[in-house]
Amino acid sequence: MFTAYEQHFTGPIWRPPYEAQSILLQATAGCTHNKCKFCSLYPEELKFRASPIEEIEHDLNVIKHYKVQSRRVFLTGANPFVLRSDHLMDIAQRIRVAFPHIETIGCFARITDIKSKTVEDLKQLKHCRFDRLTIGMETGHDETLRYMRKGYDAKTALEQCLKLEEAGIEYHFIILNGLAGKGKGVENAMATAELFNQIHPSIIEVTSLTIFPESDLYEDVMCGEYMETPEKERLVELKTLIENLKNPTIILANTISNAIPITGNLPKDKSHMVSTLQSAIDEVDEEVMDSFRKSIGHL
Repeated sequence: MFTAYEQHFTGPIWRPPYEAQSILLQATAGCTHNKCKFCSLYPEELKFRASPIEEIEHDLNVIKHYKVQSRRVFLTGANPFVLRSDHLMDIAQRIRVAFPHIETIGCFARITDIKSKTVEDLKQLKHCRFDRLTIGMETGHDETLRYMRKGYDAKTALEQCLKLEEAGIEYHFIILNGLAGKGKGVENAMATAELFNQIHPSIIEVTSLTIFPESDLYEDVMCGEYMETPEKERLVELKTLIENLKNPTIILANTISNAIPITGNLPKDKSHMVSTLQSAIDEVDEEVMDSFRKSIGHL
């Protein structure tokens, strides 16, 4: 039972660091896919659920009570962009009525969520102020996408991101450094750069893969099917990616998962980020970084 001044939030609530000042409004709970081998964010018992409109209306009234002044709303849930376009536009209309000053609405999205929408759908969503979507792209390396059960390939990702660009919707990527496994870091970085150079993510947030026991990938590690990427190889991978990215973007590799945090704007800060990573490769002990990785309890 929710009180008059309590919002509906179900299960783990995640938002990117750059959404810290955004109003959080639950639109869905759980993940429609929930098959990625590396993921432990959404427990199996948390089935995907779209928030009923009455819950959204209630939560908007709660937010109004606290007189929040943010100019952006971030819809929570693993991938609210999977909702039908008319449903998303209905939510946007209710947000505008409650908060006329809101300028943009964002959320997490899967590549497959975009696939179900036409360019005209996306243009209408842009008109309703949907912008700066966050996509868990993870990698542009097809072999890794298949192994991790992402549910799409690099070609599909390219096609769907070009649709967003045609509609004028800005988007951000989250990638998982080290995801391809030991010995495949440079190959992974080159394939990812090849994909990203054909599109224009405005932010690339880099999370370094941290495997938790709740994930299916942990079982692959335990049985020897998957070998984790060593820490220095991860730095070489990230360095290779940055060296090969050609389009302007912002690199944010500064979450708790990054043993060597770096941030910068490409192309302006490319040489500085590359030299920072090279210094760490040359000077930081592998065991120190590995110990750091093992100390991470959660993301």
